[in-house]
Amino acid sequence: MALEISKDTRLCMSLSGRPGNFGTRFHNYLYQALELDYLYKAFTTTDLPAAIGGIRALGTRGCAVSMPFKEACIEYLDGLHASAATLQSVNTIVADDGHLTGYNTDYSAVVHLLEQHGVPNDIRYALRGSGGMAKAVACALRDSGFRQGCIVARNERAGRALAEQCGVTWRPSLDELRPELLVNVTPLGMNGPQADELAFDEQAVAAAQWVFDVVAVPVQTPLIRLARQLGKPVITGGEVIVLQAVEQFVLYTGIRPEAELIARAAHFALAE
Repeated sequence: MALEISKDTRLCMSLSGRPGNFGTRFHNYLYQALELDYLYKAFTTTDLPAAIGGIRALGTRGCAVSMPFKEACIEYLDGLHASAATLQSVNTIVADDGHLTGYNTDYSAVVHLLEQHGVPNDIRYALRGSGGMAKAVACALRDSGFRQGCIVARNERAGRALAEQCGVTWRPSLDELRPELLVNVTPLGMNGPQADELAFDEQAVAAAQWVFDVVAVPVQTPLIRLARQLGKPVITGGEVIVLQAVEQFVLYTGIRPEAELIARAAHFALAE
């Protein structure tokens, strides 16, 4: 039975250019299972300053932040946790009596997954993307000991800046380069107008040893499907989104659910 919504119910939300249902399903599943008086709702906006002002003014407890707002939201916050300050990228806002602090839970999720999957850090990688999520992933690779790599980005200014930050090179396209690890941190393959696009061509995927696609909706992107067909080990965006969402849940509620409950919530949220 659903919990009753009242004047005391605490609101959590998300802001995204392409709102999805994962956060809504995942967080609300846990709220109900743990009998917490919280409600989670996904939003988009064309007026980011007003949306952030609404979080502050209405007593919203927390807000997940997705593309394209991860960097743009920073100027409207009151402070940054170290996890976001280092990256200058925010994926979580926590409100305490109107004081808004930005966090980044993507970074820790990626570090954990690289270790969990046993991806060797002495291989070469190519990371496609240069936005806020790309910063989190590239810095996670750097801090996990990956020293050989390149940032593939059409935006030369952002691509070069990220490459310099992580001690690797920038290039506008992959061309004939054949790295052992391919990482997609762009909307290519995401539900929407680019859903059928491959982030890397088939030749590059065939030559790779590992494929990592941060796109979570759908989990089975064209890149992940192709990599699996070719027998490549993969890390999916579904894994990333669950881990980072758990840390958001802890920040909002102060409660860390048991692993079995997290698994049930993830299955429910990703099954739509």
